[in-house]
Amino acid sequence: MNPRLVLRTTGMLLMLEALAMAACGLFALLDVVDGVGRAAGELFMAAGMTAGVALAMIAAGGGGRFKNRLTRRDAVLIVGLGWVLSGLFGALPFLLCPPHLGFSEALFESVSGLTTTGGTVIPDLTLWPRGVLLWRAVTNWLGGIGILVLFVMVLSRMGVGGKSLFMRESSFRGGESGAARVKDNSLMLLKVYLLLTAACAAGLRAMGLSWFNAVTHAFAAIATGGFSPHNASVGHYSKWGNGVFIEVWLGVFMLLSGVNFVVYVLIAKKRWERLREHADALWFLALALGSALLIAAGIAATGGQPFPEALRGSFFVVASAASCCGFSTADYDQWPAFGKIVLAALMIIGGCAGSTAGGIKVGRFVVFLKSSVHEVIRSFRPNQVFRLRMGGRTLDDESRREVMVFIAMFGFIIVGSTVVVALLENGTGITMETAVGSVLACISNVGPGFDAVGPTENFSQLRAPTQVFLSWVMILGRLELFALLVLFVPGAWRKY
Repeated sequence: MNPRLVLRTTGMLLMLEALAMAACGLFALLDVVDGVGRAAGELFMAAGMTAGVALAMIAAGGGGRFKNRLTRRDAVLIVGLGWVLSGLFGALPFLLCPPHLGFSEALFESVSGLTTTGGTVIPDLTLWPRGVLLWRAVTNWLGGIGILVLFVMVLSRMGVGGKSLFMRESSFRGGESGAARVKDNSLMLLKVYLLLTAACAAGLRAMGLSWFNAVTHAFAAIATGGFSPHNASVGHYSKWGNGVFIEVWLGVFMLLSGVNFVVYVLIAKKRWERLREHADALWFLALALGSALLIAAGIAATGGQPFPEALRGSFFVVASAASCCGFSTADYDQWPAFGKIVLAALMIIGGCAGSTAGGIKVGRFVVFLKSSVHEVIRSFRPNQVFRLRMGGRTLDDESRREVMVFIAMFGFIIVGSTVVVALLENGTGITMETAVGSVLACISNVGPGFDAVGPTENFSQLRAPTQVFLSWVMILGRLELFALLVLFVPGAWRKY
């Protein structure tokens, strides 16, 4: 292990976060709508404190180029420490700016933004300065692209390997990452990310939103983060004359952000033959649209709403749940039980690998289904040889094993974390639906859960230890379990 390299690289990550805070402070300093300079001092102070620690870490890491390449152990430490430290320092604006949050609440809000979860502990957003609300949106946007991917280009200039970091950062793990230089991949993906963000914001501005609201909602939609500057989330615009168009626009971009971003790179390069390798994108879109139709039909059949109105609500909520965004326009806690079960399944499955969405990922789910079918058939035909194909490629037994182990661990952690939340909230009258919903929302990076943490509620009513624990669960889900769990397994570090 190279401690100097780990310190220097993690310091550079914190420096990027400090610059983002300073940019929000500059906005607050010039903002005439909210009052010139409101919260600017606190944001600049938070940026200065973060930058001071970052500079100290960079200085401790030393200058010059490192002869040794970045090892897997170094990458794991940088990723794990990077997300934890980013969450801690990202909490500073919420601690320093009035009306102030407590430590556990500020940590939860910061981690929720950076992991693109979108769950909040702020009951009334109207009390907060627009500079801080912009910082919330920026944490979503930075978390979506993956902070570590943003500075992988800097690593290549330092003479260390960025590939390990790129592959450990779960936001953009796809087939293309091993086929080309990581620097080129990160640049192409960043261009796609910027283009989608600009297109989404421009469309919202054309529909009547202010630039502030258009940009903050675009940041959250493309990052599938779900932080809105309004208490009612996107439901704030539902009663507008063009409210349905705003919902459809955001719903489309949420679904686009749930697709592997490598698909867009292949389309731009006109490499149509490679698209068949990303069949999970079709599975994802079919699953989302089919679920929206099913839920709408069920709601209409029970006499709750006319089908067009039910479809409007179900499309947006399903797009938000499937992409793990967390925006809301309807209180799905009032839906029939089957609708909530479908939503829970979509939250667990999530989007595609290589997207900004969370969950176990559609590709793993498809492999799990196909493997299960094969095992059922094998029980009656033990001598039959099966070939499991995904995206035009045959998966070996090792790949199948990894998928099955991941899904098993994912389920086990959900159950174990639910027990922990129930114990921490013992005596508060918490329901099982609330405990399960909070864990599911955090580990899948969805945002709202069910019951007391549903779409019209928030996480502020949970105790401080529970909020800290759920912050860890969010990071665990964001890094897809292994990159964080390995930090706590001593056997993984022996004789490396």
